[in-house]
Amino acid sequence: MPISLGELATRFGCELIGNPDSVVSGVATLPNATAESLTFLASKAYKEQLSSTKAAAVVLRPGDAADSPVATLLHDDPYACYARMATVICPPPAYAPGVHASAVVDATASVSKSAHIAPHVVIGERSKVGDNVYLGPGTVVGPDCEIGDDCRFIANVTLARAVVIGKRGIFHPGVVLGADGFGNAMSAEGWIKVPQVGGVRIGDDVEIGANTTVDCGAIEDTVIEDGVRIDNLCMIAHNVHVGAHTAMAGMSGIAGSTTIGKRCMFAGMGGAVGHISICDDVIIGAKSYASKDITEPGTYLASFPAEPARDWAKKVGRFRRIEALQARVRKLEK
Repeated sequence: MPISLGELATRFGCELIGNPDSVVSGVATLPNATAESLTFLASKAYKEQLSSTKAAAVVLRPGDAADSPVATLLHDDPYACYARMATVICPPPAYAPGVHASAVVDATASVSKSAHIAPHVVIGERSKVGDNVYLGPGTVVGPDCEIGDDCRFIANVTLARAVVIGKRGIFHPGVVLGADGFGNAMSAEGWIKVPQVGGVRIGDDVEIGANTTVDCGAIEDTVIEDGVRIDNLCMIAHNVHVGAHTAMAGMSGIAGSTTIGKRCMFAGMGGAVGHISICDDVIIGAKSYASKDITEPGTYLASFPAEPARDWAKKVGRFRRIEALQARVRKLEK
């Protein structure tokens, strides 16, 4: 949506250096921007691209303004400011209210007249769909689910049963919410399935990426609090509790009955074992996992970056000889 720099500056509390009547109608990276594009500079790693940008305007910190060849919107947090502006310039598509003829809606379900129900959607018994909700093609909403206002289900999202979602959620293709957790009891005859009777409760403003799963609770609910961001291909097991505004990058995995605090971050392939608690403001590094309670905020790392195979093989050989080395040391000490 075209918008003037003056309006952007006023709406988002920026200082504008440039013509307030200039209009932007799209967004782009620094090197690919055109005279109609808004772009941003938030990392020093891209500073060298600033001098040659052809953008209409750049959102950046005040300290970088002197190096910009184009109009600037000054803000102390340029990336967050750019994100808010981009939402205005590139709003999500609008869909006409209505239920497609191929959709199947149970007679006991309640669907707002302002919702858009796309082809081949199924809505089960006693489920409720709020105002301005978009249920994309192939989405399945099982029984006893509730979807808050302004949520978007892009396509092929599955709510198995008893899933309650707040407002303004975004759920990408292949998300599965409320499937059974991995509950099994061993007996003399083999595994016995433990019934999974809990549900899933998801707060407001949550976004969950493609092919991510959030299992239902075994007895009580699995809980995802407000503002959580979960990337693609993540796994949240039964009875996990994820605190508000926590973020998880791709392939993160959280085992059952773990409690995660607010504003935590899990880098790619990060995780946690089951039945532990992680306090607020913890960062788990890439390919690292929490194996016990974490009670102090901070960054936690434990992984081996890739290196030449020959060097790694030598180190593995040393690891395997460590017990023999310890025995020699003990013998010498005696």
